[in-house]
Amino acid sequence: MKLIRFGTIGNEKPGVHFNGKNYDVSNWVGDYDEAFFANNGLQKLSHEVTNSLATLEEIPEGTRLGCPVAKPSKIVCIGLNYAKHAKETNAAIPSEPIIFFKSTTSIVGPNDAIIIPKNSVKTDWEVELAVVIAKKASYVDENDAMNYVAGYCLHNDVSEREFQLERGGTWDKGKGCDSFAPLGPWLVTKEEIKDPHNLRLWLSLNGKTVQDSNTDDLIFNIPFLISYISQFMTLLPGDIISTGTPAGVGLGMNPPCYLKPGDIVELGIDGLGTSKQIAEAYQPKTNL
Repeated sequence: MKLIRFGTIGNEKPGVHFNGKNYDVSNWVGDYDEAFFANNGLQKLSHEVTNSLATLEEIPEGTRLGCPVAKPSKIVCIGLNYAKHAKETNAAIPSEPIIFFKSTTSIVGPNDAIIIPKNSVKTDWEVELAVVIAKKASYVDENDAMNYVAGYCLHNDVSEREFQLERGGTWDKGKGCDSFAPLGPWLVTKEEIKDPHNLRLWLSLNGKTVQDSNTDDLIFNIPFLISYISQFMTLLPGDIISTGTPAGVGLGMNPPCYLKPGDIVELGIDGLGTSKQIAEAYQPKTNL
């Protein structure tokens, strides 16, 4: 099953993607939030869709899609989790996962614009596989970790490298800017992805492929990450773990290459769909 959220920013409704079409399920579901996942919402929704698909209202083509998860409590990200990416940035292979957070205010829809922050000169791209948590997870055993997965989605972990690496402190200040977490188009439930550790993921900049790899290059796999993170914090239903990016980021190029207004970023992962973002310069908001 593929879950979507559709509509204008801040007014998204829940839907499903089935056989190439999007359908409204807001009569059955309030939203794809913590309560939905915690209360066995996926199983209930699957039953409803299976038995009543013919009665669902189709969503018009071109309708905006939002992030397929509503208001996750946190986005936990893993740094330097692809061996080739660590090498291109001249970083040592981590002995344990590097954890950082993206602010939930950075979340946007899969095809919304990337806003290059005020004073930014090093805004970068990162295609990533994101894992959505199904149930409360604390001190999870690695052998049981996949039972805590609701599904997967495509994520562009947009990053401002100067803020991240040259401004002191942790990485978070270069990761949580507005629009820096385009997620979707879908949340694809776990049973649709046979092996999340063998998925092609790619990203192109202005039509030129710059990232093209496979999740088999992950240093720390998904069960290990869920177990590891749950030793330090409780993961709640709907929380997102972004598992890291492969080689091909702008920081690793010679010379480095960063986003400028008008650049077009397209990305995808096998089975999880594609997304497209256009970079825009920051503009101060005016009060109308």
